[in-house]
Amino acid sequence: MLTRDLLRASMPGARTNDLDRFAGPLAGCCAEWGIDTGLRQAAFLAQLAHESGQLRALVENLNYSAEALLRVFPRHFDAGQAATYARQPQRIAARAYANRMGNGDETSGDGWRYRGRGLIQITGHDNYAACGTAIGLDLIAQPELLEQPGPAARSAAWFWHNHDLNRLADARDIEAITRRINGGLTGLEDRKAHYAHACAALEVSHELA
Repeated sequence: MLTRDLLRASMPGARTNDLDRFAGPLAGCCAEWGIDTGLRQAAFLAQLAHESGQLRALVENLNYSAEALLRVFPRHFDAGQAATYARQPQRIAARAYANRMGNGDETSGDGWRYRGRGLIQITGHDNYAACGTAIGLDLIAQPELLEQPGPAARSAAWFWHNHDLNRLADARDIEAITRRINGGLTGLEDRKAHYAHACAALEVSHELA
């Protein structure tokens, strides 16, 4: 059973009020979605710690500079566009996420409406719809529900289950898990550091595949 003390040991930089808000929801969603061994919970908590800044951030930060836009969204911005859109999160989301993941075009507002939310950021109209169906919430009408602790935790566990990440956790394959969540290996060393913390708290070996 995932406890507040285990959560604190796994995320030593987390704020006390965040630990209080998330301990119960995370214990519940781990039970609901079969994240039920030390290895699975360690991998899950490590990824959540990185993705949410140790439970601090539940909404994607899109306040990018021009340089960051070219690095993060190179297919969606050239140098001129990056300079025009820089530091305008709503416009950035509208362009970067337009016409994909079930979103409408740039003028639809879908990119901003369905920007990343939750402890593992659910992004895009179709992913919100699928997640909402799985956890019994109308996330299309109320996407901001993923900013609440319960739905934020359950959406992360649903994503974990839906992407078969328990199997990779059992195999201790943190790189493969990171690729499925991130699309690459951004923040890998931080994720590994959190994995080591979580493994120590859960008394399992942090040896990797």
